[in-house]
Amino acid sequence: MSRPHHPHQRSRRSAVLGSAVVATVLAGGLLIALPGAASAAGSGLADDFNGDGYRDLATGAPGAVAGGKAKAGAVVVNYGSSSGISASRHKTTSQSSSGVPGASETSDRFGTELAHGDLNNDGYGDLVVGTPLENVGDDVDGGSVTILWGSSSGLSGGTTISDPNASGHDRFGQSLAVGDFTGDGKADLAVGSTGKDVWIFKGGFTKSGGAAGKLRLDTQIGSGAAPNGAVQLAAGDFDDDGKDDVVVASATGNFVYRGASTGPTLQTAVGSRFAGALTVADFDRDGHDDLVVGTDFVSVTDSTAKGGYATVFYGGTAGVDTARNAVFSQATAGVPGDDEYDDSFGGALAAGDVDGDGYPDLAVGANFETIGAASHAGNVWVLRGGASGLTGTGAKSFNQGTPGVPGANESSDLFGDAVHLADHNKDGRADLSVGAAGENSDDGAIWSLRGSREGITATGSVSFGASSVGIGESGKDPMFGDVMSGS
Repeated sequence: MSRPHHPHQRSRRSAVLGSAVVATVLAGGLLIALPGAASAAGSGLADDFNGDGYRDLATGAPGAVAGGKAKAGAVVVNYGSSSGISASRHKTTSQSSSGVPGASETSDRFGTELAHGDLNNDGYGDLVVGTPLENVGDDVDGGSVTILWGSSSGLSGGTTISDPNASGHDRFGQSLAVGDFTGDGKADLAVGSTGKDVWIFKGGFTKSGGAAGKLRLDTQIGSGAAPNGAVQLAAGDFDDDGKDDVVVASATGNFVYRGASTGPTLQTAVGSRFAGALTVADFDRDGHDDLVVGTDFVSVTDSTAKGGYATVFYGGTAGVDTARNAVFSQATAGVPGDDEYDDSFGGALAAGDVDGDGYPDLAVGANFETIGAASHAGNVWVLRGGASGLTGTGAKSFNQGTPGVPGANESSDLFGDAVHLADHNKDGRADLSVGAAGENSDDGAIWSLRGSREGITATGSVSFGASSVGIGESGKDPMFGDVMSGS
């Protein structure tokens, strides 16, 4: 069954920030401790929720039944290991789980948005969960944000981040990003809603008290112009000044705000089309992060590409350089496939080094791609990074008809609804995770394809659906795989 497209924030910020662990994290998944870094109980990886040294995968199932309530929502963590991720090593969390604030209620959609980082500097990755349709008291669809805390046993307990402007907007938590926006060495949290205001919650989080403070970022976007007033958020250090910048994207414009000790300030506007997805990585390894904007739904006045495109804006000493950019679509030389209307190319983005050459690569999802007779079957591409930046040369394409990939292309599967790149088995190469929220009539499923010296390979791919991770109620549309943290 077909369903409307829901744009998601797909930002990447891997750095673990704070006094407990001082580290630099490469997009491919390697952590390098700096001299003098203090030891911590956990591994220091921002997406290692149980501290065993392997990167984990967090996936949302916002339509899952929880506590007997339809579409209350749940989040699944699949733990990394020497053999990668699997269905057997998982933990499923909802608002009915012990220690998690709130209660599972009908149509809350817990897990609609996800982000991760070590917010309390204990060496364990923490997971931030957005529940934008939650009713907060009498505030219908006011939205809520919950931090689920990492520990030696994985995610355990949680803390609510209260909305500072509940009367001024709705759907608080419908976009999230983690980064050090003030440059104090602590992870901050950016939260978006339907309003023009984006709130920066300052690092120094505690389980009992939440954030150490907060800043209001009044953006240049126009309220309500995007679907449901949605914005996209991403974090990256584009000018290499040691402070993360924050990207705020909407239908009325995409804006970059430079990090500063007093809070982010406007640097530039980037493009003019609504961003269905954002991601960040230093694709040419010049020391400056680069920004990728996915334009999945193309206006009839936009002649760039019929079926959507992804634009990389390279970073520089002054921040995002709008004059240095490159556009990729199915019309780009080297990119397999045909540029066709309504493919939704660029609707999901993720960055990571899949072949271990030191340069981050880019995964691009097109969940509306038609394959043969199967409409909205979905497809994913991986584009290579290098000294000159991203290139279409050598790009690879994957779908459920690719030899070695489990399953079959069927209408409305939405393969590529979410994509994620991270090294889950510690071999130095990022693995590709793909979500298909429409698989099996919106039950949903995810796939894991290995990184290798030659890039992503379908050999040894694994796939599992909602029921394999404790999300039952077939026919209730759990949409497992609709969103992944950090992608």
